[in-house]
Amino acid sequence: MFSLFGKKSKEGENDIVSIAKGRMFPLEEVKDEVFSKKMMGEGVAFELGEDQVCAPASGELTALFPTGHAFGIRRKDGVELLVHIGIDTVELSGEGFTIQAKQGDKVKAGDPIVKVDRALVSGKGYDLSTMLLVTDPKDKDIQFTGYGEIEKGVKIG
Repeated sequence: MFSLFGKKSKEGENDIVSIAKGRMFPLEEVKDEVFSKKMMGEGVAFELGEDQVCAPASGELTALFPTGHAFGIRRKDGVELLVHIGIDTVELSGEGFTIQAKQGDKVKAGDPIVKVDRALVSGKGYDLSTMLLVTDPKDKDIQFTGYGEIEKGVKIG
């Protein structure tokens, strides 16, 4: 693929991929108004089918909460994405979350970022709906496709 300026760009370097195996569904179905009313941005949600949560895009890991419940990535084109694992899971103070990367890391789409002990977290009564949000689209029109059952790493935007 070539840009208008003749500079070669990598195919798919700005792709957004599924963060985990599971079920992808619209944000409007999330049982938390901050997400369902898109107060933090457009995006999609996942019902996790596995414990591993991966980077949704290639870029820099610009934020990684010490509790492991959320992380942010800035793509090379400046678009900023946020993954928020569960609703109110910050209250667990990191219990059930194993961080597998560090803030400032350069990551590739599909790289492991956080491992979640889904049994522990849901056993404590937390909703594990996991949101993938576009917090700064940099004037790009980002559309998500593929609601329903999905595999990790599949292009969704």
